[in-house]
Amino acid sequence: MNVYLVWHTHHISGDQDDEKLIGVYSTRRQAESAIDRSRSLPGFRDHREGFEICPYEIDQDHWTDGFVTMQY
Repeated sequence: MNVYLVWHTHHISGDQDDEKLIGVYSTRRQAESAIDRSRSLPGFRDHREGFEICPYEIDQDHWTDGFVTMQY
């Protein structure tokens, strides 16, 4: 079973992007409705093309390789 994550990303400067998780929805249709609602809000209305819907399978491990810490 999938859920649908709605993300918004906009470029700030250089190699910096600002990413926001808008919400997690049980259907693609509800995710699309969330985008429609968000597009009229401050900030989002100036960056209307930054939305993305990502299907995400539940009840499954998505990070399976461990991790390392990167210091900048």
